[in-house]
Amino acid sequence: MCVILPSAWQIYAILGTFICFTYLCTPNYFELKSMEKKRVLFVSQEISPFLTKSPVSNYCRLLAQTTQEEGKEIRVFTPRYGAINERRHQLHEVIRLSGLNIAIDDQDHPLIIKVASVSAAKMQVYFIDNHDFFKRKEALVDSEGVHYADNDERSIFFTRGVLETIKKLGWQPDVIHCHGWFTGMMALYIKHFYKKDPHFKETKIIYSLYNDAFPAQLDERLHEKLAFDGFPKSLTDKLKSPDFETFSRIVLEHCDGVSVGEPQLNAQNQALFDNVSVPKLEFVEEHEIKVLSSFFDRVMDPSLEIQ
Repeated sequence: MCVILPSAWQIYAILGTFICFTYLCTPNYFELKSMEKKRVLFVSQEISPFLTKSPVSNYCRLLAQTTQEEGKEIRVFTPRYGAINERRHQLHEVIRLSGLNIAIDDQDHPLIIKVASVSAAKMQVYFIDNHDFFKRKEALVDSEGVHYADNDERSIFFTRGVLETIKKLGWQPDVIHCHGWFTGMMALYIKHFYKKDPHFKETKIIYSLYNDAFPAQLDERLHEKLAFDGFPKSLTDKLKSPDFETFSRIVLEHCDGVSVGEPQLNAQNQALFDNVSVPKLEFVEEHEIKVLSSFFDRVMDPSLEIQ
């Protein structure tokens, strides 16, 4: 039996026809990218219903739920303070995500990841935990209302814990939306420490201003701790006296968008908001909360208008 094999030129012609047909019938990469659900990572210093209701916890919970209902993918992270009742809220550890040691000021701190569901909102919340930083019952102040001296290190640990966990999940956020001053480190670390990490190459940062603050200053050695993580001297020198206004101004300089989380900001925070040059959004009432989803789109693509 004689078998006639196609010539090389015939094979090339067949392959060429197949490739052209595939190209014409398949959306290109950029079209596929635009068809994907946008991903928004919410990081908040507290969130309802796990802690006592506050402007930060209420607004972040509402915004995360609405953003998901608007068709975007979301992830939500918050610290696992000792005041959070694990049994009542059914928190459980995610072993595959826990165990990483995070170095701060040349000291290792083990990362523990827990998760719980908010059934009414049909969403999960991830918790960053560590016995040194978050076992204490109170959140950011002690029982006498005094801010913890290590809040800077707690903030750094929380920030890095969130970003390392997101990498482990293989989930690339288009936007990270930060709620509360405690999350401000996120902007600094995304723009410097993780600047060359391909996982966050296109990630935008939005920071919401509230009437929360810390008195006096963060630890005076904050600039040394950031220098240990490779931050440039041009930045660390600005944080040698890290009072709230200085810290907030530097955070806002590293953001791609700024919004307001309360109906009325105090004079200091209003001035900070007024002076930013990036896209910004005034406070949005609950019945208009969908506007914030459009704001995310605008930050991702500045050519868009807010709907």
